[in-house]
Amino acid sequence: MGSASHRFDPGFGVYVHWPFCLSKCPYCDFNSHVRATGVDEARYVAAFQAELAHRAALAPGRVVSSIFFGGGTPSLMKPATVAAILEAIGDNWTVAPDAEITLEANPTSVEAERFAGYRAAGVNRVSLGVQALNDTDLKMLGRMHTAEEALRAVAVATSIFDRASFDLIYARPDQTPAQWRAELENALRHAPEHLSLYQLTIEHDTMFEKLVAAGRMIPPDADTGRALWDVTQEVMNQACMPAYEVSNHARPGAESRHNLIYWRYGEYAGVGPGAHGRLIVDARGRVAQATERHPEMWLTIVEADGHGLVEDQPLSEEEQGDEMLVMGLRLAEGVDPSRFEALSGRKLNPARIASLVEEGMVEVAPDGRLRVTQDGFPVLDAVVADLAA
Repeated sequence: MGSASHRFDPGFGVYVHWPFCLSKCPYCDFNSHVRATGVDEARYVAAFQAELAHRAALAPGRVVSSIFFGGGTPSLMKPATVAAILEAIGDNWTVAPDAEITLEANPTSVEAERFAGYRAAGVNRVSLGVQALNDTDLKMLGRMHTAEEALRAVAVATSIFDRASFDLIYARPDQTPAQWRAELENALRHAPEHLSLYQLTIEHDTMFEKLVAAGRMIPPDADTGRALWDVTQEVMNQACMPAYEVSNHARPGAESRHNLIYWRYGEYAGVGPGAHGRLIVDARGRVAQATERHPEMWLTIVEADGHGLVEDQPLSEEEQGDEMLVMGLRLAEGVDPSRFEALSGRKLNPARIASLVEEGMVEVAPDGRLRVTQDGFPVLDAVVADLAA
């Protein structure tokens, strides 16, 4: 499986991208598309089957520890479509008996009714895009469900699936720390084990970016953003759901295994329109892969070529080291400097580490791992840039 992978093996994952949504949220810059005329799911299944066979030929013999259906809105898929894709993954690799199989879902009532079908197909974890727990902000965020519908869907999910999580977006316009504290405490009354809590960022080429530019929307200033961050950490720590990654909180043992593969710089196959992957291919080492983003174009390419890859490039030692740092320092557990050295062929600069330790931004754990401190996480990008330089 390539150099330095046996000693530091975070597992092997498969990411399946379903690019369709009922509507485009104004904050979203993901590869998601609205199709009023419906989608030929059988044709997409055949294309997913082809892509999976292609990736398995590049990376044979893997044991799949995690599968993640992301999007878009995967809960728009028929349960039979999910079952067919899971069957194709099992035909190409060995799926571990305890594999985590996650599906992202929107909490509209129609999709909640499908949950039993997904469970029967093999999905054992669901991640719900709740985003807010009051109807005014849900409308502002372009969501098509009410807070009541969302909590009902959470209840259904926790009754059907072994594991469940949901997302909230904070640092919304006019949101106060007191409001966010109350909303978080409400969420914790319904959250079984895992919450993903994202600060609203104004992404390029989104409706929100246009509204901010026109002065019709004012995001919180930096001080308010930091106060909201501090409330998040305080409330979640008190609930025994600390951040194991910058935006993700879980009870110990309930962390998202799939995302841990990314952040621990593991190996994963990405299939579907706009999916990314990192595979260790025997002749070329670790390669960065990306597929055609446009769904119908991806279909056409896969049907012609047997795969939808538009990027399939070996990563240099320096690029691998940088990627490992960027991903790994997001984790509370931090990174192993010896793995950085094994991947990149160079050591981290001791003077830079010492300087960041002195500033209280990073610390060296008893086991030698380098990790970002609570003070460092709000300025994580700057810390990573300093270490990687």
